[in-house]
Amino acid sequence: MAFAKISHVAHYVPEKIVTNEDLSKIMDTSDGWISSRTGIRSRRISTGQQTSDLAIEVARDLLAKSGYAAEELDFILVATITPDSNMPSTAARVQAALGAVNAFAFDLAAACSGFVFALATAEKFIKSGTSQKGLVIGAEVFSKALDWTDRRTAVLFGDGAGGVLLERSETEHFLAEKLYTDGSKTGLESGMTTVANPFYQGTDVNPYLQMDGRAIFDFTIKTVSKSVKAMIEVSGEPDYLLLHQANIRILDIMAKKIGLPREKFLANMQHYGNTSAASIPILLSENVANGTIPINGNQRLLLSGFGGGLTWGNILVLM
Repeated sequence: MAFAKISHVAHYVPEKIVTNEDLSKIMDTSDGWISSRTGIRSRRISTGQQTSDLAIEVARDLLAKSGYAAEELDFILVATITPDSNMPSTAARVQAALGAVNAFAFDLAAACSGFVFALATAEKFIKSGTSQKGLVIGAEVFSKALDWTDRRTAVLFGDGAGGVLLERSETEHFLAEKLYTDGSKTGLESGMTTVANPFYQGTDVNPYLQMDGRAIFDFTIKTVSKSVKAMIEVSGEPDYLLLHQANIRILDIMAKKIGLPREKFLANMQHYGNTSAASIPILLSENVANGTIPINGNQRLLLSGFGGGLTWGNILVLM
C-alpha cells in the first residue's frame, strides 16, 4: 500500500520588514496596542512581488533540497486567497516557471486553513497510487487586500510563502486527519468589486478584507480547541502543535483548554503576523531549520488551520 511523507520543507518571505512603529506613522496605532493584543511586532510586506513570485521561490528551494528535477513532479497545489489572478491559477504560474511539464496544478481556497486542506488533498493523490511526488505550498500577498487606514485588520497580516515536498513512502506518516466547514458562520470575508456590467443589478461591496475579530477569536477558542482536543484524545499527544499563526493569546488560551504545556505550541507570528495559508508551512520550515523539528526525527506534529469560510482542520503527521 502506498503512503505519503513530507520529505523537505522551505519558506520565503519578502525582504521589507514593517514594524509596529512603522504602522504608527500611517495610522492611529502603537506598538503597545498591537503587541499586547496580538503578540505581533513586525511583518514582511511585498513591495512588488506577487503571490506566485513567493511560491516560485519556495518551489525552487524544495527542488534544490530534494535533488529532483521539475519534470519528476506529478502535482503542484497552492493554497491561497490572494492569487495573482483568477486564471491562470497561482499553481499554474508556478508550474510554468519551474518547467514542471508533467505536473497538474491548481489552487485551493480555504483561507487560513488552506495549507491543511491542500496537504490533506495531496496526500490522497499519493495514497491512491496515481502520484509519486509533488509540491504543496501556502502563499499569500495579503498586503494588497488590506485597507491600510483600518487598524483593526491592517496591523494583523503579512506576506509570505511556505511549502513541503510530499512523496511516496513505504511507511505511514499521516496518522490522523479531520477537516471541517461551516458556511453558516461569518466573521471573516474578503471583499470584491464589480466591473461595469449593464446586466448586473447589485451594488459594489467593500473591496478590502473585513473581519469581526471577536467572533473569530471566540470561534477559535471554543470550536477549534475542541476539535484539536478530540484528535489528541483518540490519536495521542503530539510532540509539537503547529497552529495557524493569528494571535499569541489564542495559543495561550488553547494550551490551557486542551491541557498541554504551552511550550508545545510553536509560534512565530511576532515576526510575520498572520500570513493566512502560509503561516503553518513557514512555521514548520523555520523549526526544521533551527533543529527543533528534525526531518526523519519521528516527531508527531499536529497541524491545525482555521479561518474564513468558516473552515478549520487538523492533521497529525510523523516527521
